[in-house]
Amino acid sequence: MARSAAVTFKGNPMTLAGEAVKVGQSAPDCTLHYFDGGLKTVTPADLQGKPTLISVVPSLDTGVCAIQTKKFNQEVAALGDKINAVTVSLDLPFAQNRFCGAEEIKNMKVLSDYQTRSFGQNWGMLIEELKLLARGVFVLDKSGKVVYTETCNEVTSEPNYEAALTALKGQL
Repeated sequence: MARSAAVTFKGNPMTLAGEAVKVGQSAPDCTLHYFDGGLKTVTPADLQGKPTLISVVPSLDTGVCAIQTKKFNQEVAALGDKINAVTVSLDLPFAQNRFCGAEEIKNMKVLSDYQTRSFGQNWGMLIEELKLLARGVFVLDKSGKVVYTETCNEVTSEPNYEAALTALKGQL
């Protein structure tokens, strides 16, 4: 299933693959990758046991995506290891690792959906026309149930940080 005109990119209507994730459902399955001296994988099951913030961005190499990642990195610092905080993009894990080093991102784990795009498709965030992820935020409770979801209507706009962080802190 595809959702035409589900979001806009610079005012142009875009189609999102898959169905929108809804509050109350279990986190959809996917396999994401990160670089930690080698390529490693993460699935939603790996995130269970702690509340989880999932920040979704098209590419860390763009201004708004960098702002979003840095803002969440700063905001979750005080929560330490009580939570999982991840950013998901289609950037290669090596580029993500370089970005995190250059921008001192230490509180967010940056995960890549480059291999199978299973996150983008299963979470309803893959922009079909651009083959990039839409911008949004999800919060999961410690059992992996979705308690908050936001897909930004305009991909170039920042998400509602306060609402997402309130939802995350409400799970502590």
